[in-house]
Amino acid sequence: MAVNPIPLRLKQARKIIGISQKDLGIRIGMDESSASGRMNHYEKGRHVPDVETLRKIAAELNVPLNYFFCEDELSAELACLISKLDEESKKSLISELLEAKGNGDA
Repeated sequence: MAVNPIPLRLKQARKIIGISQKDLGIRIGMDESSASGRMNHYEKGRHVPDVETLRKIAAELNVPLNYFFCEDELSAELACLISKLDEESKKSLISELLEAKGNGDA
């Protein structure tokens, strides 16, 4: 059974920003009295946030939603870097990756 990457990614991104579990919870609209506990449950993997909550967390932590689903560090880093590119740069990157993949198959 695969490990759920959400708790690890959530904790990593929150620590990079440098805010507490409680502050993050409050910033995404949780009640002040329960914010710390709920965020702790998400980071410990006891509960999984619904997609809308995860969207709010992603926006607050300045990471793309798909970051939370990356199972390895390189994929997580790529997700963050790609999300910051404009559309034209993304298209160019896709072309380069397809070309590199094609050259690797030969």
